Amino acid sequence: MRAKIVAAALLAAALAVPTATAVAADSYGGGAHAWAPAAGDTGRISVKDNSRDGDPVKAEYFRTASADTKRTLWNHSGPGTTATSGDGSKIYKFKACDENNGDPDDCAPNWTIR
Repeated sequence: MRAKIVAAALLAAALAVPTATAVAADSYGGGAHAWAPAAGDTGRISVKDNSRDGDPVKAEYFRTASADTKRTLWNHSGPGTTATSGDGSKIYKFKACDENNGDPDDCAPNWTIR
């Protein structure tokens, strides 16, 4: 009987603890689509080129370990391709941009906060 009570208590405790899931957030700017976490990892971001304008796309982002350093992930591979960053500390703020050589970039109007 005691074993059943202990097993029931352990099961209840396991169900009460929320599981950590990496829910992706998205940003769109021009033909660029960026999302984090990428590949289920909060330390990675991806950017996809959804345009056929011949210009690269990028994701500008910030990591928790270096909160004042803006980083850039470029995708120069062309339409339909995706670039993914290396792993690092959690990405907490980002936006997608379509590069417009010589003109202002076409970026998402706001930062996506995670």
